[in-house]
Amino acid sequence: MASGVGNIRNNRLAYLYTMPAFIVMGIVVIYPFLYNIVLSFSNMNLTHFYDWRLTGPQNYVKVFQERTFWYFFFKTILWTVINVFFHVTIGVFLALILNKDLKAKSFFRTLLILPWAVPQYITALTWRGMFNSEYGAISLIIHKIFGVQIPWLTTEWGAFTACVVTNVWLGFPFMMVIALGGLQSIPDELYEAAEIDGASWRHKLKNITIPLLKPVMIPAITLGIIWTFNNFNIVWLVSNGGEPADTTHILVSWVYKSGFRYFRMGYAAAFSMIIFLILLIFSWNFIKKSKATETVY
Repeated sequence: MASGVGNIRNNRLAYLYTMPAFIVMGIVVIYPFLYNIVLSFSNMNLTHFYDWRLTGPQNYVKVFQERTFWYFFFKTILWTVINVFFHVTIGVFLALILNKDLKAKSFFRTLLILPWAVPQYITALTWRGMFNSEYGAISLIIHKIFGVQIPWLTTEWGAFTACVVTNVWLGFPFMMVIALGGLQSIPDELYEAAEIDGASWRHKLKNITIPLLKPVMIPAITLGIIWTFNNFNIVWLVSNGGEPADTTHILVSWVYKSGFRYFRMGYAAAFSMIIFLILLIFSWNFIKKSKATETVY
């Protein structure tokens, strides 16, 4: 106890400097998080907005009992897997190309980062316009080449596909930049030694590139999964709030609509806590099992 007090006295200047950051974090992160937990056990909604009271775990039970949760959970998993697969595949493929001695490499690198640099809402609304079944560029091109008109935004899976395409276009530059940084940190001597031993391109990829990229890519993939799982903007803007008939939702967009359009505050708070726990458990196990934080050298 005495040593703890002495430690605080000795480092009081450091605590003083960091105090504003802790206060801001407490106001903008910790308090809203704790308030959300309290709301998740309450009956707060449009009819009990001011006179809400704690009702126990009823909201959590209701979330798991509703078919809506399981259906949107399935769509969220599908949405996340498809997007992250294409983000990583396209990103690593382009990074491998850009890591070679190409002419105008800086130009192509800048060009490929552009989708990431454009604000999401501009990209989402632009792609929504291109998916318009009557006037959109994509629909017109497909109609001209194949003679078919696809109702992208007026059917459930058409709108879902439009959201996926938009998000793939937005997401691959991040993985490309991370993979390119990882590739440039691999010593050339390893490849030269492998070439002397007669290793093929496939063997170098399997035994040098992938193992040394792993510590860089696993945290990036983990972040990519969390961002994609919680990507509200694209789904909401491209599908115009989950159209048609609230079928084009993932979990986070449904939480938003439940809370701020249907004013089911307690239900939405419980829903959001379940999403938080899903991502927390997944991230913890994914990083632990992949051993991404262990050194490879």
